[in-house]
Amino acid sequence: MSAEEAQAYHATQIDVFSKTNADMVSGLTLTYPAEAIGIARAAKAVGMPVVISFTLETDGRLPTGQTLKEAIELVDQATQNTPAYYMIGFMELEVIVQKKSHAELNEAKELDEGDPVEFGEDNRALLNMLKNLNTIGGCCGTNHRHIEEICKACINVFNQLKRVNHDEIQSTASIKTD
Repeated sequence: MSAEEAQAYHATQIDVFSKTNADMVSGLTLTYPAEAIGIARAAKAVGMPVVISFTLETDGRLPTGQTLKEAIELVDQATQNTPAYYMIGFMELEVIVQKKSHAELNEAKELDEGDPVEFGEDNRALLNMLKNLNTIGGCCGTNHRHIEEICKACINVFNQLKRVNHDEIQSTASIKTD
């Protein structure tokens, strides 16, 4: 689908969202920049903030072979930096855990649920690496065992961030009152 076709395809739904209390629209697990460009343009046309999330293969590239950086630069250039921000969607974490490409997953006869403990640890590693990460989780194949392991693996990081934020708030409050 071209950027123009994607814009036309998504425009009706995004227009409906713009007439509700929706805060923004999201294009999730996109596999190529043209669709992201179309979604961003459709959102811009009706004044809706938009977030774009690309899906990556196990080699860290989009299924098109482009790097994430290249894809983001294409979208930003074609839309005058319309997306509010970019994400790497949940599916990528699942692929990291499963160690299989999208093509391999599509051809699989049975769902490979991966290793929930490793999945939790991978989420913790991302959380430690990406300090502004605020959404973690999974996608197809993720179940309560995966979420439980994310909680176990990440609770200390969350508590530490909570303490840091609390200390920053307290520090700011004491400066203002002194």
